[in-house]
Amino acid sequence: MDPYITVFTPTYNREILLKRLYQSLIEQKSKNFEWIIVDDESTDDTAKIVGEWIREEHTFPISYHRQNHGGKHRALNKGFRMARGIYFFIVDSDDYLTEDAIEKVERWGKVVENENDIAGVSGLRISNGQILGGIPDEMQKNGWIEAGNLERGKYGLWGDKAEAYKVQILRQHPFPEFAGEDFVTEAVCWDAIASEGYKIRWYGEAIYECEYLEDGLTRTEANGIKGHINNYKGFCYYVSQCMRVKKIWDWTGNLHRYNRVARMLHKKWRMRAKDLGISYGSYIFRMCIVFPYVYGIKMLKKVWIHIRCDIKRN
Repeated sequence: MDPYITVFTPTYNREILLKRLYQSLIEQKSKNFEWIIVDDESTDDTAKIVGEWIREEHTFPISYHRQNHGGKHRALNKGFRMARGIYFFIVDSDDYLTEDAIEKVERWGKVVENENDIAGVSGLRISNGQILGGIPDEMQKNGWIEAGNLERGKYGLWGDKAEAYKVQILRQHPFPEFAGEDFVTEAVCWDAIASEGYKIRWYGEAIYECEYLEDGLTRTEANGIKGHINNYKGFCYYVSQCMRVKKIWDWTGNLHRYNRVARMLHKKWRMRAKDLGISYGSYIFRMCIVFPYVYGIKMLKKVWIHIRCDIKRN
């Protein structure tokens, strides 16, 4: 019988940390899951230790696949195709789960499994003993909040969460892949799903322990200006999507960041518009919004700092 949940882990040179994640999976109260690992061409002994686990483990299936270095988004696309579960639960190689995580995701998932407008369920993440983003008042009151990924700010759903998406929906929204580039933000997939009206049921229970390492994707230059330059087509795709599906205050910052990248690449304004897939006139209009919006906020912050200093002195 196929497992109910696919736990998916993309990894790159995480031999030591994978052991901690593996131990947390062994300790799960529910074993109704499979574990798929996609290795992004590690140079350590990841393949060796995972091979040993596959030979030893008999309580849940483990699959190991090695790909040519291509980034997390390519690994995820492979995982979407391979998954046998109903839900797809991404657990990064430097993180691990509470012992009741699978049990809770399974229980939550079965409640909304046949609700066609719900793409998945989510618990909370813990880092250094603190719940990331806190727990919104509505979540504390009702136990959960139902909202799309694009509505998170409206409901106070700040910080990373522990989402498990329905596999069939993920297969309909694969990540774009660009030759020579190895990074596309995961928001491309989650925002695309939300833009079609799908919601997530966010539960107020912590199930996921995370650690943000210095060489992890969250902190590396893959998310910075140099990373955007090295993955220019993927960044263009994301910024273009933001302008289509997000509200003005959400896409102005991304377009401003894009212009910094395009300027460093010596892109003329007409070429920038072409790369974003919009008309030159539309690009000019949007830039007329971006500059006063971005710099106006910066000016307001400076004024507020001066006001606070005056208040403290008095």
